Order: sequence, then C-alpha cells, then structure tokens
Amino acid sequence: MRESAPSQDRATPGSLRRLLPISKGDANEIAVRIPVGKVWIDADLVPASPGKGTVIFAHGSGSGRKSPRNREVGKVLNSRGIGTLLLDLLAEPEAQIDEVTAEYRFNIPLLTERLLAATDWLTRRPEGKGAQPAHLGYFGASTGGAVAMIAASRRTDVVGAIVLRGARSDLGDSAAARIRCPTLILVGGNDEVIQELNSKTMQLLKCEKKLVIIPGASHLFEEPGTLEQVAQRAADWFEHRLSPPKA
Repeated sequence: MRESAPSQDRATPGSLRRLLPISKGDANEIAVRIPVGKVWIDADLVPASPGKGTVIFAHGSGSGRKSPRNREVGKVLNSRGIGTLLLDLLAEPEAQIDEVTAEYRFNIPLLTERLLAATDWLTRRPEGKGAQPAHLGYFGASTGGAVAMIAASRRTDVVGAIVLRGARSDLGDSAAARIRCPTLILVGGNDEVIQELNSKTMQLLKCEKKLVIIPGASHLFEEPGTLEQVAQRAADWFEHRLSPPKA
C-alpha cells in the first residue's frame, strides 16, 4: 500500500448493440448492456488505445451515462487514448421509478454492487483481458464518488486510480482507509459544504492522495472553464497512474 502526506492545491483559472462515432472525435463508442442479477444496465464503451487504461464512470444522483459533464470529461480522456465506460447504475425501470420517488439514487450499497458488476464485466471482455493489476480507474461524481470509493476498496487488484468530482465522500468514508490506489479529489472553490466533507475524507485516506480546489467553481462546475480544468486534471492523474496492460 502506498501512503503519502496529504497534498492540496488550488487549480489555475453486455451485448454489443451498435457502433457509434463520437461527435467531433476519433474514438468509436460502443453501446453495450451489462447483466446485473436479474436486470441489465446500459453503458457506452470507448476502448482504450494499446498500453492505456480504461476509466469507469460512476454518476451522481439523478444522472446517468448521458451526463453532459461526465461525457465532456470522457472526451478529454479519450483524446489521451484512455478508454471510458460510462454507465447507468440503475436499470431503466428503476430509473423511471427513481425520477418520481428518488428511492434508488442514495442507495449506496445497491449502486456499489452495480459498479462492481460493471468492473468485473469489463475485465472479462477483450478490452480488459491481459491487463495487469491497476489497469482500471474510477471517476466518481457527487454520490457516485462514494460509490467509487467503496468499490475501489473491494477491487484493489484491478483499480489503479480514482478521481472524485464534487463528491459526497462522506458517504464512502467507511471504506477510505481500505483504498490502496492514488486518489484525486476535485472540488469547487464555491462549494464550501463539499470542501469540508472532502477535507475530512483526506484525513482518512491512507493512500497517495491529493485535494485540488478549482477557484470560482460551484458544485456542478457550470462556470466557464471550470469543467475543462476538471477534465485536464483527471486526464493527467489517470495517464500517469494507470498501469499499461501486459503484452
């Protein structure tokens, strides 16, 4: 297990269904369905370039694989040759119910099991086979950050890096001490509540860790230029820490 002193800074201002080209990109996006128990969850996979890792996205409450913010981050990762798997953590019937009742979006144990199932599914695919440990990464946003933390603590053999954006890390603090991979936490400078939660999480993490505050950003990073900083920071973190697959 790698351990380092806390680091903090402030940033400067399945079944294959069809092959879809990403707009204004060179990568190919594959729509897949991943079996999870008695249900299926939908996902969009962009395979990694040779020698690059793949990042699985865990979205926030009420969101999904079509999240424009996560897709923007994914495009930057793809431009570096890093693969991405953006998925819905809820099956379609569950998502429809959740839109009315909100009963699933904070069910962290359920969502964690879905992320673990997607992780195991990916390692069985050609895109994941032959990968040495630490070839996969997690990008978790909001409540998805807690899901990524807990899942990473249970897949220490394959998850090599985590990036959390505006994360409800308090919901994953019970697993923080068991996370072994380098963890980057990105939080908006105007998001004081999440800053406090993330600072407490930093004290619990025993792995390589870094907290970056994006000046002028709110919880959703909607301000001009702030999401771009998130994407570049995430790409740098994954690019330097995900191990290449074995030949």
